[in-house]
This record gives sequence, structure tokens and C-alpha cells, in this order.
Amino acid sequence: MAANKLALIRYKTIDDCLRNRYKKWTLENLIEKVSETLYELEGITSGVSKRTIQADIQLMRSDKLGYNAPIIVKDKRFYTYEDDSFSITKAPINNADVDKMKEIVGVLKQFNAFNYFDEMSDMITRLENNLYKSTHEGGNYIQLESNNQLKGMDYIPRLYQAILKKSALLIEYKSFKAQQSQNMIYYPYLLKEYRNRWFLIVKAKKGGMLLNLALDRIIEFQELPNEHFKAHDGIDFERYYNDLIGVTKSSNDRPHKVLLEFDAGNVPYVITKPLHHTQQLVAEKERTSIFRIDVILNYELEREILGFGECVKVLGPKILAQRIKRRLKGAHGLYASEEKEKEQTQQQWKLEL
Repeated sequence: MAANKLALIRYKTIDDCLRNRYKKWTLENLIEKVSETLYELEGITSGVSKRTIQADIQLMRSDKLGYNAPIIVKDKRFYTYEDDSFSITKAPINNADVDKMKEIVGVLKQFNAFNYFDEMSDMITRLENNLYKSTHEGGNYIQLESNNQLKGMDYIPRLYQAILKKSALLIEYKSFKAQQSQNMIYYPYLLKEYRNRWFLIVKAKKGGMLLNLALDRIIEFQELPNEHFKAHDGIDFERYYNDLIGVTKSSNDRPHKVLLEFDAGNVPYVITKPLHHTQQLVAEKERTSIFRIDVILNYELEREILGFGECVKVLGPKILAQRIKRRLKGAHGLYASEEKEKEQTQQQWKLEL
């Protein structure tokens, strides 16, 4: 049993006693009452010592916990509050605590995830209102990436509870490639975010592979309390995504040694913001540097590489280099066709003139 929890029970019990003006409380009475409460709430039969209660009273009187309780002793025997209306549950928060809590609230409000959990969102709002009642509201000095327009965010609380309860789900899902939505039974295992987009990691009832369902493509779903839930044995999700960028992976995929050559202008950026936790600097040249990462070859990796445009070259593996080359060639083709159309239009104008 954590000592701080027992201490809070003792403080609350002493507070309840001292607020009761219809009884005179000696130190022995307080010891007896606290011992009874500890037995009722925690099953502790050893009671509490005189020294512990005396120390609790001194701590409640002090500013260490912010209570500053006006505990006095009348007739050299009876403990009470000098202020009849006082309670440690009504103790004001000092200015330093208010400032610190305002900073915390300001940060929490920036995280999308906190907006998805109704209870947490309500708690933050109430805390914010209480804090601003006691001080002047200041501006936010930190801004985090957020996108409140993402679809499917309202599903997160229910999906999270389904995962906790190990409930099978009937999900109507429509991928970007499908012409029509499909209804299937899935077993949910994990909610995962990648670049402000959320995914539900599942296994279909008719299939053994792990799948990623984008929340913005889920049309609707419902729990199936009578459907037996099948756990995905042998998967440690803390490690499962350690060898990839993004979320796209099958249980059969294995990481590859990826060698990327960056120009000098982007090397500091890549060093200070690694592409992956396995990143290593393997060679430094006059105008370029070569980095290695050990990751699964997937769509998200390709997008990460393409984001650097002409500033990076894939040295290996060959299959990844070919994919990037093919995609860059396709992108170039879009502009090449545009240039060709422009030339044809100009020639047509010349002929008409």
C-alpha cells in the first residue's frame, strides 16, 4: 500500500473530525477515529501511532502541502479549527501552484488525443475554469501540431473501451480503393497514431493477418458481446512497430538495411531529427553523408524519402531505390506532359497568327 494514499486517508479523517463541532476531539479520540477508518477502508488492523497523528497535525498546519490548517488546542486537550468554516478540501491553491497548473493545462489543450476522451476533456475544461477564476488568464506560449478536421476522432473513446474490454467489433469499412463499404467482424488490439492520422490495429475473424483500419475510413461499428474475442498471441505491440516508419506492416515483414545519401545542406537536419531510432552515420564525404536505418520497406518510408526530393539518394536496397526512382519519374512525367501541352499551345498560336 502506497504511503501517500494512507497519509491522505489520515488527513481527510482528521479534517472530518475537526470540522465536527458537536464533539470535542482529544489526541486519543483522533487516533481512535483514524484507526477505525483505516480498518474500514483498507483492512489495516495495526492502527496508527500517537507520533504519526502528531506529525500529521503538524504537516496539516504547515505550508508543505498547501493546507495551512488553523488547528488549535483548547483547554490544553481538545483539537479544533480556529476557523469554523475551514477544511483542507477547501484549501486555496498558492500562486506558484496556479502558474504551474496553468502551464500544464495549456499544454494538455494542444494535444488532440485529450480532446478525444470526453472525461479528460471535461476535466481539463473544469480545471482551466477554476484556475482562471483565481488569476488573470495569460496567453499560450507553446503550440503543438493539431488537426481538428480529421474524421473518425469521435470513435476513439468507444474503440479504446472495446480494446480494454476485449470486445469483438462489427465494423463497416470503406477503403480508398473500394467502391463499396464492407461489414466484417474484427478483433481490436491497438490504437496507433501516425502524423495526426489514427489507425485501429485489428485481425479479421476470417483471416490471420494483422490489419490497419484508418479511423477516417470507418463508417460505423458496434460491439458484439456474444462474439468470442480472439487474442493475437505472440505479438508484443511495444516491439512490433519498432522496426518501421508509420504503421504499414505484416507479421512476415523483416527489416532491411536502408542506405541513404544526403546532401550537405540536409545532413544537420537528419542528424538532429533522425528518421528512425536505428539511424547511424556510416560515411562522411565532402558534399554528402551516408546514413543507415534498419526498417521495414513500406509506403510511409517511401513518403519520408520523397519528402527530401532531390536532396537524398537511395543507395540500397536495390528494390527500394527502384521504387523511389519509378515514383520520381512518374512525378516528373506530370510536369513533362504539362510542358509539352504548353509547347503545343504556343505552336498552335503561331500557326493561327
